Amino acid sequence: MHSRTKRGFTLVELLVVIAIIGVLVGLLLPAVQAAREAARRMSCSNNFKQIGLAVHNYHDSFQQFPTHGGGTYTTFGNGLLGNGNDDNLDNNRRRLSWLVGILPFMEQQPLWEQISNPLAYDADGDGIAEFIYAAMGPRPYDNRYTPWRTDIQAFRCPSDPGVGLPALGRTNYAANIGDSSDRVTHGYWEPNIESSGPAWNQNNVNEANAGNRGFFYKRRVLKFRDILDGTSNTIAAGEMNTDIGDRDITTDAYFIDDFEAFHSNPSFCRDQTPSLIDPLRPRFWGQGVPSGNPLPGLRFPLWGRGYRWADSASIYTCFSTILPPNSEMCMAGGWDVGAGAMSASSRHPGGAHVLMGDGAVRFITDSIEAGNSRHPVVRLDAAANAANPQTSPGSKSPYGLWGALGTRGNREVIDGEF
Repeated sequence: MHSRTKRGFTLVELLVVIAIIGVLVGLLLPAVQAAREAARRMSCSNNFKQIGLAVHNYHDSFQQFPTHGGGTYTTFGNGLLGNGNDDNLDNNRRRLSWLVGILPFMEQQPLWEQISNPLAYDADGDGIAEFIYAAMGPRPYDNRYTPWRTDIQAFRCPSDPGVGLPALGRTNYAANIGDSSDRVTHGYWEPNIESSGPAWNQNNVNEANAGNRGFFYKRRVLKFRDILDGTSNTIAAGEMNTDIGDRDITTDAYFIDDFEAFHSNPSFCRDQTPSLIDPLRPRFWGQGVPSGNPLPGLRFPLWGRGYRWADSASIYTCFSTILPPNSEMCMAGGWDVGAGAMSASSRHPGGAHVLMGDGAVRFITDSIEAGNSRHPVVRLDAAANAANPQTSPGSKSPYGLWGALGTRGNREVIDGEF
């Protein structure tokens, strides 16, 4: 008789194998995550390249760039509902972003057809339209209008986790409006909501011309000929995070009462005492900062960064080259149309993508040379210019290489790669 013994793993051997597997997973997981982020970053860059190609095709077709702040305006309705049912008379108050115009060049022809033609609104689904939206749609914050709620994959960065309400259709790509905060809220044309018709005068236009130094100039037609510094030296658009409600300093703008305070010091919010930014978590506003709807402070929850791809208001589809990438959003004004420091930002480590005027996509690091962040902005103001001549119209950007890349016509030389 011979006894047969079954051989197996001992407990010690099993524990050793499990430990080895755990070490390997620990070593490989960061590499896998890095590979996934690299793939997302590449996809984000490809989206931007497609947008750049669409802008060039738009210019080839219409001999101008898409207008940032275009659309319709009437002397009645004024984009507001009013007392009666005037939806069929509504308009978008020339508030449509640059992204609306390039839709046909982004393989979004069906969506463009909905926007560019009258569109029925059937509130209760009975097949009978309550009213017809006019061509080019209503104000871009009308959440009943289906096109404004549509998410477009090519306008999103895969690394950004923001999705759904309270946003409408989100975007991660913003128009470059330059390195100043003066007269960039409404740009060349400012609607008068107190009475009928547009309201602007020559003094405001002169001030707007001095302050709007970027690739895009709200409500004004620009062409390649206007990019005097050269399209390869001028940023057309930049990447931005969308708000996910976590008090991130790059997405939840802090509003101040006084435009003058920001014009004089773009780092106004960072310089407050006690600090508005959490010292232990410098990527977030401090918990002592009020939320909700105070002024100054963090504003209405619907005013999140990147919340409306169709809206030209600064917080949704604009960025400035005042503070370096991934800096805090510090804005002046009482509404979402305010302006201030709205820098590029991203969920990619270390920087953000920008789209150059020639269609190239570059990755700009947070450490790019950005001059003096407390230098007053360039503008047309006799008193300010007398006190600081470097703020006179036509001055070179006080915000270093970053500011120079954001301006279209200051004859600044970009030396070497960036």
